[in-house]
Amino acid sequence: MKRRHFLAGGVGLAVAGGPLAACGQSAAPALRTPPTQGLDPALLAAALEQAGALPRLHALIVARDGQALADRVFRGPGLEVPVNIKSASKSVLTAVAGVAIWQGILSSVDQSVAPFLSDRFPANPDPRLASLTLGHLLSMRAGLGSTSGANYGAWVSSPDWVRHALARPFESDPGGTLIYSTGTSHLTSAVLTKASGRSTLALTRDALGEPLGITVPSWPADPQGIYFGGNDMRLSPRALLAFGELYRNDGLHEGRRVLPEGWVQTSWEPRGTSRYTGDGHGYGWWIRRAGGHDVFYAWGYGGQMVFVVPGLNLTVVMTSDPSPVEQRDGHVQRLHALLADGLIPAAERGA
Repeated sequence: MKRRHFLAGGVGLAVAGGPLAACGQSAAPALRTPPTQGLDPALLAAALEQAGALPRLHALIVARDGQALADRVFRGPGLEVPVNIKSASKSVLTAVAGVAIWQGILSSVDQSVAPFLSDRFPANPDPRLASLTLGHLLSMRAGLGSTSGANYGAWVSSPDWVRHALARPFESDPGGTLIYSTGTSHLTSAVLTKASGRSTLALTRDALGEPLGITVPSWPADPQGIYFGGNDMRLSPRALLAFGELYRNDGLHEGRRVLPEGWVQTSWEPRGTSRYTGDGHGYGWWIRRAGGHDVFYAWGYGGQMVFVVPGLNLTVVMTSDPSPVEQRDGHVQRLHALLADGLIPAAERGA
């Protein structure tokens, strides 16, 4: 199949001052200093002790320059065992979408998704459904009301998840406000399935499983057989590390291009802001500053995290107990603090 370069309209490249400058936030020019290597042993040991004291943290992998310098299982499954990564699935799904564009299955992020979804539109559809693009879905800016949170149960109990998500009332115009919704992400899976004539599972195995050498087990599908887009994928911590490293290396794995050129940069360009955390959001990835560095992260319910800190050549994977918990128990915030206050300083100081 002929590969195409990722040159869709609206693609943004990195901007001076880091990606947060794209959100209108000022960033002073940073003085360039030679990067350190390795991790400071004392600071790493302190961070690992802190990590082990977190009762819901299962596993932690810290890699610098592609080398895993710390990998710990504090409790729960081993590092090679696939676990439910919850909404970190959304980051994986956007990678599959990028490969689909590269392969010509889809034309660009600006492509209308109506030709693939119109048979599931509600009666007397809102005209704005016709203007939805793939980019709107990937950036969570479809404008449709959320199927997450309090609406999640009714959505996954419905007989047709795609139809239900498309019938949600518009809360903003497409391309406007970020509205976090797993239903919007599931529409991406439906588009990929319809456009390719293959399952999202098969596409994911071909796009990421084979080239990265990772196992991609089956995961749940909706009543129509469309694999869940945006939740319940299962990957091992080692596989998540390979995925994070793929993004840290701009879509290359061991010298082989796996993601289209430019896809990582455009995925990490902020297009919206979380109303809950204030963090930016690109295509399936969240964006914040921590310890003076740009951090890009995949985030799954309960603390399934992949952090990439390009300025330090640092990739960190954390998996946690995914059992239903009170969202405000502070666990995820403690994971962010572990990165910002422990692991980033250990990388800054170096071995």
